[in-house]
Amino acid sequence: MTDQNLELQESGWEELRREARKIEGDLDVKLNSYAKLGARFTQGGYVDTGSPSVGSSRSWKSMEMEIQSLLEKLLDINDSMSRCAASATPATSVTQKLARHRDILHEFTQEFRRIKGNINSMSEHAELLSSVRDDISEYKASGSMSPRMQLLRERAAIHGSIAHGIRVEICLGSGHCREFFSIWTGAANAYQGEEMFEMLRNLETALGYGRSVYIDDVIGQAQTTRQVLGSQKAMFGDVQGKVKNLSDKFPIIRGLLGSIKRRKSRDTLILAAVIAACTLFLIIYWLSK
Repeated sequence: MTDQNLELQESGWEELRREARKIEGDLDVKLNSYAKLGARFTQGGYVDTGSPSVGSSRSWKSMEMEIQSLLEKLLDINDSMSRCAASATPATSVTQKLARHRDILHEFTQEFRRIKGNINSMSEHAELLSSVRDDISEYKASGSMSPRMQLLRERAAIHGSIAHGIRVEICLGSGHCREFFSIWTGAANAYQGEEMFEMLRNLETALGYGRSVYIDDVIGQAQTTRQVLGSQKAMFGDVQGKVKNLSDKFPIIRGLLGSIKRRKSRDTLILAAVIAACTLFLIIYWLSK
């Protein structure tokens, strides 16, 4: 045991453990502060105002970089501890301590990723709110409509006196629906199918970007179903081919299966003959009475 301790001391095991415990303590403190910062963003002005303050953003980014740097250092120290333990005489206590340090690193890494994901999600939400508010403010200040809105208003005015219509949802920007329009078409027989499709396509071309969400979803679901059915068909074909190859490669198994099939057929014939004979005897007995 003394020799083992000397080997570990010479290899720097204890020094690495002290450094690892120090970094683990620092990470615990910084992760708590990082989590509180994320909670303050949620409860405070970060979400309400639509954008974080400059100081909060810098604090968040700097803390994130510090935690990332500490995690990388702790990972390097764990690797060094693994090399030290491998160079010394194997012992259960050393292995358990090393496993504990690795578990702590894994827990810290998962917690950091979770908090970072939550903050990034809130940041994207706040940016979206800020963008929408900017668009509304710009519209109120200018008092005029964008060319896209004017085009849609013109189409709505042309077909606005008819009872039937369709609703077209145009998603603008980075996948966020900012404008929603109801375009009333003609009566049920005012447009043929091709003409209606051509009108919608011209509308999407005029807008520059946009798509019929519901049609795309239906087509995507149909394509997915077709791919699944094709893969199942291929899988069953592979199974059938493998069974045939197995029977071809092993004549003994094929002969055994054939003999089982013949015996089953023979048993069926014997059973049928017995049933027929019993039925015949019953009929003869019934007629003779």
